Order: sequence, then structure tokens, then C-alpha cells
Amino acid sequence: MPPKMPWIPKIHFEISERKILLRIFDLFFIFLMLALLGGVFQFDYFKINSERWEWALVLAIYYSIFAVIFEMYDLQKAASFQSTLQNVVLTVSVTVLFFILTPFFTPVLPENRLQIVYFYFAIVIGLLIWRYAYISFVSAPRFNKRILIVGNSFDINLIADNLHVADPNYRVIGYVNTDAIKQEALDRRLKVIEVNDLLKSIVRYSVSEIVVASPSKGVGIDLYNQLMILLGQGFPIREYTQVYEEITHRVPVQHVERDFYKYFPFSRSNKNRFYLAISRFFNVIFAAVVLIASLVLLPLVLLGNFIGNRGALLYTQKRVGLNGKLFTIIKLRTMVKNAESNGAQWAQKEDSRITPFGKILRNLRIDEIPQCINILRGDMSLIGPRPERPVFVKELSEKIAFYDIRHVVKPGLTGWAQVCGRYVNSVDDSLEKLQYDLFYIKHRNLFLDLNILLKTISTVVYYRGQ
Repeated sequence: MPPKMPWIPKIHFEISERKILLRIFDLFFIFLMLALLGGVFQFDYFKINSERWEWALVLAIYYSIFAVIFEMYDLQKAASFQSTLQNVVLTVSVTVLFFILTPFFTPVLPENRLQIVYFYFAIVIGLLIWRYAYISFVSAPRFNKRILIVGNSFDINLIADNLHVADPNYRVIGYVNTDAIKQEALDRRLKVIEVNDLLKSIVRYSVSEIVVASPSKGVGIDLYNQLMILLGQGFPIREYTQVYEEITHRVPVQHVERDFYKYFPFSRSNKNRFYLAISRFFNVIFAAVVLIASLVLLPLVLLGNFIGNRGALLYTQKRVGLNGKLFTIIKLRTMVKNAESNGAQWAQKEDSRITPFGKILRNLRIDEIPQCINILRGDMSLIGPRPERPVFVKELSEKIAFYDIRHVVKPGLTGWAQVCGRYVNSVDDSLEKLQYDLFYIKHRNLFLDLNILLKTISTVVYYRGQ
């Protein structure tokens, strides 16, 4: 009979739980403050009752949309009061503006315009009170999830950094070394746990979870037996690639063996006719609306191109699309003439070939508008992996395993890698981008598509266009 471990599970809020908490209590404190405002003062602009329930619904919808756009549910920013203050002010300002500008669904403007000011500050104060409590308690170090890694063939330092960057409440405190990793090469802040001391160390260091980052053949019989004891007593033990994907929203393709389909069940949406039909319908509507609306910007773009770019307005280029088929992409020109006279090269974030006017077009994503023609043609979708040039696809396919898998869906105008990743100008960056693309292909659905659209607006609002 294995000994009973005296470990006590620590309270820890998972990523999904914290995001749900933020969403629910944001709305709770908004309506609580408005109810207090109406009950204590002579405030009659916004009333919460059964006869005017639609006002509360519209306010909740507006806030929920703009909270995503202004990154209120980014856990890294939610853990900082300075970032939270900025995002609260931006979110509430736009929410209140839209609320008062839609009087058909919301209350008419009061005669005393100060009530709008009271309405605004009540929401801001309610949110700041709740978010301060969240930072002080839920996001506090006492609620960190303390992780012990069992690893032999992985970069322990990289694992620890990746998990903590993705989730500030996820802390790797040590590792069980199962092969000849040189300890001096590892982060000295990580505790080295010997196999025979595993059970005692879990209690000593208040470990919340074990993450196994080794193939089964790398786990010796002694360690295996101790892990089985823990597992039998309900201790959380998880596999690294599963944890990595859950926290970073990326598929760790560099740590996946050649038997890929065991790890990567493709999303049912990739063959779901209803999803594909709905997606195609919205693609066509979106592309048509954007092209028509962009006619308003056309005179400014023509003038800016004439002054700042001095050359052709459009440029075309061959890109790799669905199933590796080539198509011609259409974009507004943002670089100087003959930008690739010396051959194809990666675009840099501060690329000297980009003109000043081209930089504005890129950051505002205006240069992407002509790709709506590609969407109407069926070459591209609104959302998907960004199409790459054949020369780079050939190079990356030789260096990165499974790179061609990103071509099983149509390329997109925007995508998960664009809203979550960094600027791509190297093979290493392309590997990170591929991880995001594979996550999208694996989990593709309407809700993820909507999330990407809202995050795309965030990249434009915060001037992070790529």
C-alpha cells in the first residue's frame, strides 16, 4: 500500500477561470455601482428594472466587445494596475460613447447632462475597485501555480520562461533531471530535485502540479513508480505539450515527433460544410463592404502615394495558397521602387525600404485592403494563416518540420499568428508563427474567428500593425 502524501492542494485560478472571473465581475461591479448611484443620488438616466432590461443588455454587449478590443482580458496587462487603469479609461470611454449614441436601444439623453458624467465615473470607479481587488488577491503570488518539471530532452530554461511569460501566475520552481543535463547551464533559481526526493519535495516546496517533458522511455522505473503514487492520490500530472498549448495558445511543433497526427487532430471545422458556408458568406460580405467603404479613403491614398511613394499604387506578388497552389496577391505598395533588386529578403520591423507613407499604411493595415479582391476571388479567406512567398515557403519547409501543414486551409487577411505573434523576420520567428497557425487550424471555429477579428482591431488601435 503506497504511503499517503500529506500534500494540500493550493488554491489556483486557471487561465480560463481568471478570464471568466474578470468578465463576470466586471459586469457585476458596473451594475452594482450604477444601482448604488441610482439608489443614493437623484440619478434617473439609467435604471435597472424589468421594464428596461434591454438597456442593461446593450450596455453589457457594448462593454464586452470593447473590453476585448482594449485588452481588458489580457492576463499580463490585467496583473498591472497601470495598464489596467489605461485600458479601463479607454474601454469605458468608447462604451459610454456608443451607449449614448444609440438612443433607440438606450435611454434618451437627460436634460441634466452631468448625469452622463456620473454614469461614466460610476462605471470607471466600479471597475477600478474590482480590478484592484483582482490584482491584490487573485493575481497575487500566493495564488501562483508552482510547477515541477520532469525533463531530459528539452530546454528546461526555455520551458520555464515560456510558461511564465504566457501566464504570470505560472511559476516553474524546479526540475527533476532525468539525464545528463549540465546543471551549471540551467537557471540557478530552479531547484534541482533528485528522483528519490520527489515526494518530499512536493510537500517542502508546495508544488501544485508536475509537468512531464520527457518521452516515456526517459522516465526511469523509480521515478515512474513515484509518479504513479502521486497520480493515484489525485495529484495533478500533465504532459508538457498539452500545458504549453493551453497556456501559450500555440502548438509546440518543435517538440512533437514525426508521428504528428497523434498530437494534432485537425479541427472538424476544416471539413464542416456549415462552418465553411457561413465563413464564405461573411468573407464575401466583409470584402464587398470594405472595398466600397475604402472608396472614401481612395483620394487620400492616391495623394499620399503620389507625394510619399512616387510610383505605382498597387503591386502584385505570387503567394502560396490552399494546398500549395500559387495565386497573385494584391496590395498597396509600401516600399521604394526596386525594393528587391538584390533578390527576395525578409521584411524587417524597421525596414529602410518602407517609405514614410508606406509605414502609415502598414500600421493601419490599409495596405491590406486590396486583398479583399483576393477574398472575393476565393484565393483567400478573411481569417487564416498569412500567405507566404514561394521562395520562403521552400526555405522554411526544409528547416521547420510540418511547415506545409499551414496550407491545408485558405490563407487569411488576418490570423491568430498576426494578432498574437511578433513581427516575422527570421526562421525562429517563423517557427513561432507556425505554432500559432497550427493552433488555429487545430481549434478553428466561429468563436475563435470572432476573437481574432476583435484582436485585429486591437492591433490597429494600439498601432501594432505588421
